[in-house]
Amino acid sequence: MKFLENKSIVLFDGVCNLCNNVVQFIIEHDKNKHFLFASLQSDAAQDILLHFNKKNSDFDSVVLIENEKIFEKSSATLKIAKRLSGIWKYSYALIIIPKFIRDFFYTIISQNRYKWFGKKEDCMMPTAALKARFLD
Repeated sequence: MKFLENKSIVLFDGVCNLCNNVVQFIIEHDKNKHFLFASLQSDAAQDILLHFNKKNSDFDSVVLIENEKIFEKSSATLKIAKRLSGIWKYSYALIIIPKFIRDFFYTIISQNRYKWFGKKEDCMMPTAALKARFLD
């Protein structure tokens, strides 16, 4: 994965409305275009996870690949926020809360995301302008 040096990859549930809105939010606040994206349902995500001896079925939340490491749940979310522009980067301070507490609340949202925010039939299709930031 040398071709992705200096970039981080966000893997997300492509049929989840909340997840798609979060990806749009990241794109809007990622002024340096640091993040690349792939839905967990994509072949690209499967290939990336196989590189780490993982399967996409191992994850039910956002996954961040950064510096050859995998982060998930609240840790992934906070590491993503740290690189965003504006006030959002300061939310990284929440990393001081023990992971088991952060992940407890993350899991509640994750388990209810379809019920609370809905689900799409198909994965999000990026616009032509954003296509370069999405892995196939």
